[in-house]
Amino acid sequence: MKRILLNLLIMAASNLYINGQRQIENDVFETPEGKLTIFFIGHASLMFELNGEHIYVDPVSEFADYSILPKASLILITHQHPDHFDTSALSKVMQKSTQFIVTATVFNEYHSGITLKNGDIKIVGNMEIEAVPAYNTTPGREKFHPKGRDNGYIITIGKKRIYIAGDTENIPEMSSLKNIDIAFLPMNQPYTMTPKQVAEATKRFDPKILYPYHYSNTDVSQIQKSLAGDKKTEVRIRQLQ
Repeated sequence: MKRILLNLLIMAASNLYINGQRQIENDVFETPEGKLTIFFIGHASLMFELNGEHIYVDPVSEFADYSILPKASLILITHQHPDHFDTSALSKVMQKSTQFIVTATVFNEYHSGITLKNGDIKIVGNMEIEAVPAYNTTPGREKFHPKGRDNGYIITIGKKRIYIAGDTENIPEMSSLKNIDIAFLPMNQPYTMTPKQVAEATKRFDPKILYPYHYSNTDVSQIQKSLAGDKKTEVRIRQLQ
């Protein structure tokens, strides 16, 4: 019965309309530990599901009705900006057993969670979570995301290494990324990257699959054109506006 209810919840999530206009898209990946489903909720808000565990990244109420989505096993917050950190959405998916991973800035505001700084690693069940740098490098934009404050994350789940970059530009640290199966790279100015920067970042570490996200009104076809001849990375565009 519990599994039936879980399946119904997942079906509800995958068929959820946002503002009456679109459904939440999802992609399914086969892993040695079962089917991993990624739900593209909106902007920088994502959900991952594997064997009844639900992992949320930056849940924000603007992009979905979190009251009808499954409760969280794990929540990751990249930084404190309101399009990434929303206490209302958190309250709807959090339960007593939820692991909650945050930056120091978010902890100082919310007074809850496990604080990870750049370079820290946390094991949660069968998952490994590594906090990695996310910051601006363009002169005059450092104020948006200063170095050392915010996190990106590398999640290892179902033996898949998933890089969620957070709000960042194509920082030098990306060159040290290894064996990334799936990458989420942000693409909007002035806060994150241009399509050209996303293409340059992608070529630094060659993820198997790239999902541009946090792209707002950016023309996503630009990144498709830039990486059209790249044999190492498949570019997938999903509705995340």
